[in-house]
Amino acid sequence: MRKDNLRGVRSVFLPQELIIEILLRLPVKSLVRFKCVCKLWLSLISDPHFAISHFEQAAIHNERLVLLAPCAREFRSIDFNASLHDNSASAALKLDFLPPKPYYVRILGSCRGFVLLDCCQSLHVWNPSTGVHKQVPRSPIVSDMDVRFFTFLYGFGYDPSTHDYLVVQASNNPSSDDYATRVEFFSLGANAWKEIEGIHLSYMNYFHDVRVGSLLNGALHWITCRYDLLIHVVVVFDLMERSFSEIPLPVDFDIEYFYDYNFCQLGILGECLSICVVGYYCSTEIWVMKEYKVQSSWTKTIVVCVDDIPNRYFSQVCCTKSGDIVGITGTTGLVKCNDKGQLQEHRSYCNGPKGYQVTVYTESLLSLPSGSKLEE
Repeated sequence: MRKDNLRGVRSVFLPQELIIEILLRLPVKSLVRFKCVCKLWLSLISDPHFAISHFEQAAIHNERLVLLAPCAREFRSIDFNASLHDNSASAALKLDFLPPKPYYVRILGSCRGFVLLDCCQSLHVWNPSTGVHKQVPRSPIVSDMDVRFFTFLYGFGYDPSTHDYLVVQASNNPSSDDYATRVEFFSLGANAWKEIEGIHLSYMNYFHDVRVGSLLNGALHWITCRYDLLIHVVVVFDLMERSFSEIPLPVDFDIEYFYDYNFCQLGILGECLSICVVGYYCSTEIWVMKEYKVQSSWTKTIVVCVDDIPNRYFSQVCCTKSGDIVGITGTTGLVKCNDKGQLQEHRSYCNGPKGYQVTVYTESLLSLPSGSKLEE
């Protein structure tokens, strides 16, 4: 357009309130890029109140997978609702804050866009969408050199009553007669560990197995063994009440049933608690608790045939919006099956002896409580 044709044309400036309303409707990926548009947008998008409003007002939260291949120290973010063969649905993630050496990294849970990682016995809370992260100091109980405590339950969740994120861990002393179980949590708001006193737990995992909690209905859930009764149960930790309770397993489950399989995993499918009974070279059974905390509502919903799956192994991770089940196949990659347990897709990433670790996270701009010193 010629300069003389611009005479009489007025610049249009949108009110800041309208700009905010527009930005609140955009996906996280776009907002992260739009921070570079101008100083005003950088200020608006970086505002913690904007991040909270964006998370709470989102009509549909965009969930993705974090996939970790420990052997290669490769992290990827994957849109599991897209085809596994769609390269545009997968992106590499950088974790420059972890040690450069090939130490083993473990995923210990996710909550409201943050992922909890364990590397070299150091815990890190990390937002894959923004790169913000914080190192959690070691627990004074675990660090106590006079008494050897083994952590067998980990969990990561959010307490809405205090707007605080909690890292929960249960430890016991295998050399003591009663295992001396102790439970503590790290408050990211207070930036401190606190032990929950006055509780007496009778739980343990076989072979020093570390269980990661599944977050649902404001509580963390683990499947473990009550050694005093010799039964398996689902242990529930209410993040607001700081209290424990139990959910019984399906009536058809018993001790011998577990020994017929390699292991049994607890998870979340949709908005329901689920159990995935996994075994090599045999079908995988998925049970769903259709009514929360009601034992009779446990229902065997899917039997996944592993004959066509690499390694003949399948362990559930999540379900897509269309109802397909996404899982991992040991050391080969990701698998997608339909609601009848039939193989739909398989994709390999990096083969290795340690296999994959995967968790679902929600894209968000959220930051951690003000008491937390963040790094970016």
